Amino acid sequence: MTTSTEGTEGALDELRRHAVRLVREFPRPPKSLRLRAGELTLEAEWDEQPARGAPAPEDDRAPESHAAQLCADMVGVFYRAPSPEAQPFVGEGDIVEPGQQVGIIEAMKLMIPVEADRPGRIVEVLKQNGDPVEYGEPLFALAPTG
Repeated sequence: MTTSTEGTEGALDELRRHAVRLVREFPRPPKSLRLRAGELTLEAEWDEQPARGAPAPEDDRAPESHAAQLCADMVGVFYRAPSPEAQPFVGEGDIVEPGQQVGIIEAMKLMIPVEADRPGRIVEVLKQNGDPVEYGEPLFALAPTG
């Protein structure tokens, strides 16, 4: 028998999964997102989009000049591991493949996986657990492999 608390938690988990999928389908992440189940409401709000090719916000450290960057695809709080006591998804020297999870961004109380968009070797970790990140901000420096 399912209690109303278990049913509510299951419904919230299902809503979170759908919200994550929906946010990924947007052309770019919204500034805010409101979902309501009763009488179905969906509201999304965006900041003005930065111009294509505009430089990402400056970081105190510059990654290696020959390295590509894995960047945040939304505004939020960056985490390197799935939980505080867990090992980071990746570290310096690790080889990553496209689609491999390298971190998490918490946005609007949702945990959104950050995945590598190209193969390579992590040469520098640019953001740490709990660092706030902006859209397009570098998270990792990545050297090409092969």
